[in-house]
Amino acid sequence: MAKTGDNTPLAELVGGLLADVTGLLRKEIDLAKTEASEKLDKALSGVELLLMGVVLAIGAVGVLLSALVSGLAAALAQNGMTEISANAIAALIVGLVIAGIAWLLVSKGITALRGGQFKLDRTTASLRRDVDIVKEKV
Repeated sequence: MAKTGDNTPLAELVGGLLADVTGLLRKEIDLAKTEASEKLDKALSGVELLLMGVVLAIGAVGVLLSALVSGLAAALAQNGMTEISANAIAALIVGLVIAGIAWLLVSKGITALRGGQFKLDRTTASLRRDVDIVKEKV
């Protein structure tokens, strides 16, 4: 059938429509890929900054703990202890206190992870309802 004005064959119209829809979907997928890539790049740069901040914070905590040990050792030395004994006892006291705090934090973190927070209660209930509905229909 010849193509004249408004007399375009239906098969050709449907083919053109499918080609247009396919092209549109491809462009949408490309846009989604590009957008996801941009967001991933931003997220990764944020993670890099976060990690650098954590490394510096760990260093700062080390310096502050060292200063705490030195200050406590100086206070003990002023009260009549030898400098070597004062340094050793100050390091032991600060180390034990920090170890106790770390143990509490780690144990609370483990308890929180074991607390069953990863159960998908709503999803499980929804799936059970769906199964019950399907059983009733069958």
